[in-house]
Amino acid sequence: MLRKIVIAAILSGLVLAAIPLILVPVYTIQPVHPVSTLILRDHFTFRPYLRDWVDLEEIAPVMRYSVIMSEDGQFCRHDGVDWVEMKAVVDQFLDGEETRGASTIPMQTAKNLFLWNGRSYVRKAIELPLALYLNLVVSKDRILEIYLNIAEWDEGIYGIEAASQHYFGQSASSLTERQAALLTVTLPNPAGRNPAAPTRRMNALADRVQRLARASGDYVGCVKTEA
Repeated sequence: MLRKIVIAAILSGLVLAAIPLILVPVYTIQPVHPVSTLILRDHFTFRPYLRDWVDLEEIAPVMRYSVIMSEDGQFCRHDGVDWVEMKAVVDQFLDGEETRGASTIPMQTAKNLFLWNGRSYVRKAIELPLALYLNLVVSKDRILEIYLNIAEWDEGIYGIEAASQHYFGQSASSLTERQAALLTVTLPNPAGRNPAAPTRRMNALADRVQRLARASGDYVGCVKTEA
């Protein structure tokens, strides 16, 4: 009996590991529009949700730059994992300090595509190889495009186009600097932040994001510049 359980567990693990190995190359194909595990949850539990896929060129450049500079400043330079930031987090953990997030855009994209939400060292350990594999197989442009189209901005609101329409009544291609900054600072806490009615704290964070986006320069050199 125990042997059967172990074999079943191993086979289940192999099947789960094979899913991203197979799907990631498929996601390099431009007409393919990947969905997140949260979108799948909403779909199969009949919860209402909105997601309108838009190509990267249809997203205002300032939105792309704001997200990169706020969420992953070394996006164009790392291999999927920011090892300097990761080492700092590990050092903090070993010292018994409260750790900060060190998730890159590839890591967040891998989590959204294949894993679950919530703080978990197990999930973080799985994220690392997935992010490395995603970054190896998929271009930076495509990773950013997928991320911006599956990120959650409110309950049932997925992707930058749905978020732009939901909060500002306009397309992602028409976002202003301020709107892009406010949408960006909503990402870490979509349930508790409203970019259409920002708090003083959100406005302060958005000020910083705007400054970073304006000074992005070579930090965003790996992504398309045309709108």
